[in-house]
Amino acid sequence: MKRFSLFAILAMTVLTLGLAGITGCGGNSSMQTPPASITSFSATPASITVGNSASLSGVFANGTGVITPGNIAASSGVAVSVSPATTTTYTLTVTGTTGSPATATSTVTVDAAPTISSFVAQPATIFAGQSANLTGAFAGGTGVITPGNLPATSGTAVSVSPTATTTYTLTVTNGAGTAITSTATITVNPPPPAITSFVAGAATITAGQSTTLTAVFTGGTAVITPGNITATSGTAVTVSPATTTLYTLTLTPTGGGNPLTSTLTITVNPAPTITSFGAAPATISAGGSSTLTGVFANGAAVITGAPSPIDATSGTGVSVTPTATTTYTLTVTPPAGGPAVTSTATVTVASSVTVDLSTKGPATTDQILGMNLAAWFDVAGTDNAPLIQTAFQDAGIKAVRWPGGSWGDAYNWETNTECGSTANSNDTFSNFVNNLVIPTGLDLAIIADYGTGKNCTGPGDPTEAAAWAAEATTLGVTVSHMTVGNEEYGSWETDNHTLKNDATTYAAATAGADGYYALIKAASPNTLVGVSVNPGNQPTWDPIVLAGAPYDFVEYHSYPEAPGSESDTFIVQQAPQDLTNNINTIKSELATAGHPDTPIYVGELGGPYSNPGKQSWSITQGLYAGQVLGEMMNDGISRLTWWIGFGNCNGTAGNDSTSLYGWQDFGAYNVFSDGAQDPDCPGAGAFGTMSPTARAFQLFSNVAVNGENVLNATVAGDTTDVRAYAATNNGGTALVLFNDNETTAQSVLITLTGQASSTGVTVITYDKAIYDLSGSPTGTPPDPSGTSTWAPPTTTSLGAQTLPMTLTLTPWSMNVVIIK
Repeated sequence: MKRFSLFAILAMTVLTLGLAGITGCGGNSSMQTPPASITSFSATPASITVGNSASLSGVFANGTGVITPGNIAASSGVAVSVSPATTTTYTLTVTGTTGSPATATSTVTVDAAPTISSFVAQPATIFAGQSANLTGAFAGGTGVITPGNLPATSGTAVSVSPTATTTYTLTVTNGAGTAITSTATITVNPPPPAITSFVAGAATITAGQSTTLTAVFTGGTAVITPGNITATSGTAVTVSPATTTLYTLTLTPTGGGNPLTSTLTITVNPAPTITSFGAAPATISAGGSSTLTGVFANGAAVITGAPSPIDATSGTGVSVTPTATTTYTLTVTPPAGGPAVTSTATVTVASSVTVDLSTKGPATTDQILGMNLAAWFDVAGTDNAPLIQTAFQDAGIKAVRWPGGSWGDAYNWETNTECGSTANSNDTFSNFVNNLVIPTGLDLAIIADYGTGKNCTGPGDPTEAAAWAAEATTLGVTVSHMTVGNEEYGSWETDNHTLKNDATTYAAATAGADGYYALIKAASPNTLVGVSVNPGNQPTWDPIVLAGAPYDFVEYHSYPEAPGSESDTFIVQQAPQDLTNNINTIKSELATAGHPDTPIYVGELGGPYSNPGKQSWSITQGLYAGQVLGEMMNDGISRLTWWIGFGNCNGTAGNDSTSLYGWQDFGAYNVFSDGAQDPDCPGAGAFGTMSPTARAFQLFSNVAVNGENVLNATVAGDTTDVRAYAATNNGGTALVLFNDNETTAQSVLITLTGQASSTGVTVITYDKAIYDLSGSPTGTPPDPSGTSTWAPPTTTSLGAQTLPMTLTLTPWSMNVVIIK
């Protein structure tokens, strides 16, 4: 026990008294008791399902708490449990020792319990692929059906399509989160066996064809017989019956039971056949008819090849009248579709060529067998000149033009120089005449320099041209033709006159006592002096020159094609006749100028005017050249020189398109090979090898003979593909026949009026077949053996013949027929 001192007791007494004095009635001290307060009052959970409980918890101070209704004593922070039957608002009242009581409320929401009256499937059993409805009757919450999480409304059906037996659960949840469930099971049975369809893609076919069979079925496995073909529902299977066949689909139910069947028939028609198809007669004359007869079965037939299709009946002939050799096709088509069968029959229209021996036309001349040569290539040296002589003589070349196209307007013969270029040092005029012209027996034409004067200054000098003509006579030859300039109507040509390429200036330079014409004639009286013409030239040329200049002949150049636009059909079938049309225009111009009988000299001739491609060494240009020689012979042309004999290969720079016929991949102006001296044309053969164009000249050397005359040759029948030219020939007849058809031989009946027989017929032919075996010295295609390199024409002696006689012309061929 502690003992307190007297002093302590006194002090405590004093303190007690003092405090009592501070808190006594009527005092003003701040040390009063605080009022009651509530920090929080809440229900957990705030919503319950009827029959469940919630906890009420209040946090308060400075008083005692009670919760009503229920007068439940409350302690701060201590939960009390309540179980209201309905939604109830509870009040917490805290009463302190001072001040007013504090209150707070909290509501416990009481939700009704969810109920499910029913949850059923209708129907409760289905077959695979079917649907059922799920319907629930419920209250007190929202419903969802699983699997599928399908929202549910009481009394409203939800459709489901289970693939297997499935138990569905309806869950109804009220606002308080209380859920109840109910289930319903849908039993899914396999589908019942059934055949929906069994069809064929084509119910009728032709022997050899196929069709499809498609079955749609359920509830089992299926097989198609005959063939024991396993079937899948909806998937087609292919069958190819040889005869009409009944197919059966058999469906075996999965769960056992009797099988189901379905049938269909595929009708198989026999395939069409053609026993025979022929023409009688197979060969007709122009204007004649032939009968086409086909024997066939098992289909409808039509004959094509005539201007319009012809329906055909088996064994019944139809008449046709082709204007050219025609291949007809009989096509028999089966009624059920499928492949047709065909057969062909050819009616040969024997085109006829009639040569009128009673009337002679213009005199023929070998001067149309000419070539240009140019001073830029060694033609006069002792190495090349003999080779050129041999080549020209083999080809029958009789005329030459010198010194080379546009070079003529810038060439000085005295110095063998070309303004702006270099002439070959061997090609002096003396060498040219002595080494080539005289030994070869060539007629010589020269281009007088109109464009440049001596030493390349000023315009052309007529005295230079006159001196040249005089020099020729000194060397032992006469210049037969000297033309004033070369193509001076064109802006591409060199011309140092004040008015360049001007017709009036050109005519004036030719005329007068000191003009080209007078001075050349004075130096060489037997030299013909000519002027250049170009019908249709713009600006106007021919009318001015022909009216204002003196001349003994006119010179014309022809290049019917543009580079890159070459056409085999055009060059073979149209261009030769176009040239005749141009010649006739020049004749008309000469008649208008008062000089109707003036000789026409075709000084240059070729395919494209520049940059030649493979057509230039193809059979097609050869056919063109041959027909041109025939046209010019008929037209009475006095002289012709092709551009060019030697020295102008173009390599691969031109048009080597597959649209043009020919194996080679080079082109050239020159029609005789330059051999190794020009490597740009490596497939052209050895020096002097003849192209098809040179071969045309070679063939025509048998026809264009001095002292003979043109004969009129008329073609009847296929006038597109068959062309003919004729002339007298040493008491007999020379006939030149062309087949311009690339693929089809032509039968030609030859008639000479008034002549019933021949003591001997010789045929010389150059054709596509010979050309195709050309250009292969190393044994590469198209001549694998390398044995027919640029082969010559073939010569066939037919002996004595009765006239008329028939010849067959091979495709794309030129044929000289000498009839004694």
